[in-house]
Amino acid sequence: MGMVHTVGLVLHPRRDSKPAIDAIIDWAKAREATVLGLPDEVDRIDCSAVAVNADELVGRASLVVSLGGDGTMLRSMRLLSGKPTPVLGVNLGRLGFLAEIGVEELPDALSAIDAHRFTVEPRMAVRTTLPDGNTVTAFNDIALVRTPGHGLAAIEISMQGYPFVRYSADALIVATSTGSTAYSFSAGGPIVSPTVEGIIVVPAAAHSAFNRPLVLSPNEDLDLQLLPSSGRLVAEVDGEVLGELNPGDTLTVSAAPAAAKVVRLGYTTFYERARRKLQVNGSLEVEIPFV
Repeated sequence: MGMVHTVGLVLHPRRDSKPAIDAIIDWAKAREATVLGLPDEVDRIDCSAVAVNADELVGRASLVVSLGGDGTMLRSMRLLSGKPTPVLGVNLGRLGFLAEIGVEELPDALSAIDAHRFTVEPRMAVRTTLPDGNTVTAFNDIALVRTPGHGLAAIEISMQGYPFVRYSADALIVATSTGSTAYSFSAGGPIVSPTVEGIIVVPAAAHSAFNRPLVLSPNEDLDLQLLPSSGRLVAEVDGEVLGELNPGDTLTVSAAPAAAKVVRLGYTTFYERARRKLQVNGSLEVEIPFV
């Protein structure tokens, strides 16, 4: 018996996803499977996907297909956080790290998943509760970013309740290995294999003598306290501003191991995608001498 009986769709808000949706619906019809989508997404597209709310989509889908880029994949992963349902990323634009296939590969990919010919890559998330009481989950990063005109981010870092270092910077990024190729990378953080579970702490444009990133175990809680000298900051969760922080506020960030499950079909590796997207060619081209 096939694995895929109900496909849930998560769509990019602007990119043309009609060819991909048509391919999924055609595949599902041939196997008497159901295709679900969120009302504000599928209602703007002429298709036969059944519009349901987020809770019903999460509860019924045996596979979620993300149609877009990395941002759409991150939203799909947050939607399914803590659930066993795997997510297949379909790239509709520029090359991303999380998408597994292109639109032209969809029918074969769905058939492979239906026949259990795939692997699942667990992805860790980081979580915190903002000062307003809102608990947030990020699969890339939680960043505390200075508000222009309100001073730098001055933050004390404590691990397991013990103060370690104080950063003064434009922002402080707390990233997962998934997010190591995003904001963290642009601020000088390391590239980390997505199979490694760890918390990466990176200051962006540090104004202090100690400006090195930290890598913590997922078993270690991380406390971030805004010092009296800090400016007002905003909390960005996977790039979306979801709160504000003021001097004296403290956030405790913890890891959520294997919070989402990404489908891998073996078409490419993380290192192939990283090399192409980040244009990794090395700092020195060594010529092979003629023999």
